[in-house]
Amino acid sequence: YPDHQVVGMPALSPTMTQGNVGQWQKNVGDKIEPGDVLVEIETDKAQMDFEFQEEGYLAKVLAPTGTKDLKIDSPVAIIVENESDVAAFADFTLDQVGSKSDSSASKAADAAPAAEPAKAEAAPAESSSSSSSSSSAKAEDGSRIFASPLAKTLAKEKGIDLAQVTGTGPRGRIVKADIEKFVASGASKAAAAPSPAAAAPAAAAPKAAAPKAAPAPAAAAASAGFTDIPLTNMRKVIATRLTEAKSTIPHYYLTQNITMDNVNKLRQSLNTAANGAYKLSVNDFVIKAAASALRDVPDVNSSWQGEFIRQHHHADIAVAAATPAGLITPIVKTCDAKGLRAISSDVRDLVTRARANKLKPEEFQGGSFTISNLGMYGISSFSAIINPPHAAILSVGTTEQRLVLDDSAEKGFKAVEVMSVQLSADHRVVDGATGAQFLKAFKGYLENPLTLLL
Repeated sequence: YPDHQVVGMPALSPTMTQGNVGQWQKNVGDKIEPGDVLVEIETDKAQMDFEFQEEGYLAKVLAPTGTKDLKIDSPVAIIVENESDVAAFADFTLDQVGSKSDSSASKAADAAPAAEPAKAEAAPAESSSSSSSSSSAKAEDGSRIFASPLAKTLAKEKGIDLAQVTGTGPRGRIVKADIEKFVASGASKAAAAPSPAAAAPAAAAPKAAAPKAAPAPAAAAASAGFTDIPLTNMRKVIATRLTEAKSTIPHYYLTQNITMDNVNKLRQSLNTAANGAYKLSVNDFVIKAAASALRDVPDVNSSWQGEFIRQHHHADIAVAAATPAGLITPIVKTCDAKGLRAISSDVRDLVTRARANKLKPEEFQGGSFTISNLGMYGISSFSAIINPPHAAILSVGTTEQRLVLDDSAEKGFKAVEVMSVQLSADHRVVDGATGAQFLKAFKGYLENPLTLLL
């Protein structure tokens, strides 16, 4: 093959270990300029554009749209310098990545009779050199079965035994189309007609039991009354990080009730005066009050770094947002230096782009404090899990009417709007008294919200 560059799965975020391939923005033969978007990649937290930084032509796509769980540096494409070299890679496969001898070995295997599949496996050096870029399995007779990463992933998702699928790719390699054909024909039909590779041992031992076909997962789910949902990269990261946080961070919890009457009145007045230019929410006041309290009690605005505690100079607040793919925490930066209107605008923009998988890594990684608000769902209170390396997270419940004693009222009591909040703190960083000081300051700002405007 002509000189070429194998493009690997990029690491688009510090925590990314694998990714899914989204929509390709370039077609085979297209010219690529530095900075052009080559393909969309789904990372552990968002869908991002992979911008290629070199000049060339796209000669081959090795990981088509929909390929899942590719490790970092796994081959995804071939780039060549000259447009005239593109055609030479029309039949290039993952088996040929990284070995010049792969080309001749592949041609020899294609020329061999189909009835002699053992000869196609006569190059152990080739199989070992391509083991990092091709997926293989073992048939019941011990022979190797080659399958593309996408075909292997589809087979695993659908509960299909690769030994029962006939490959139509180079060297009998199983590709995506073979899996789809197998599913369309039905597992029982495929089991009744074994592949040529399995025909020889079956003929030699006619009394041996035929391999049992794997049941179709849809049918199994229907009979069992459940559905197995594949894990997304985001869900895997959420599971790993929260399990680690809950099992390694010494959480403790402090609860505070806050009278919200003054906030509600000020919010209504500001929104009326805005004439539609902006619309403040209760959450905007919560974020601003938290930022002001963090400024007053900087020990809470800290993070555990293993060998030291880092105290942050600004309140970069991560706001938990629910998306179709899972929970993500976009960061509203320097909230201590912003007004309510700027905070409201930033929150709306970040949450909108989070739900569209359009956040940049720096917009959801880092921060110094987290707020999770479930008040809009009618939840009165809850205990949130700390988002490491943050030292604390504030969980916010709904606002409820409660009766409180009031000597100045005619009946001796009155109805007020009360919101419950709970601080989950890391005892390695924030002592109990420090957490209490933070909640006291936070309560003061919300019960006297005009101080937020100073």
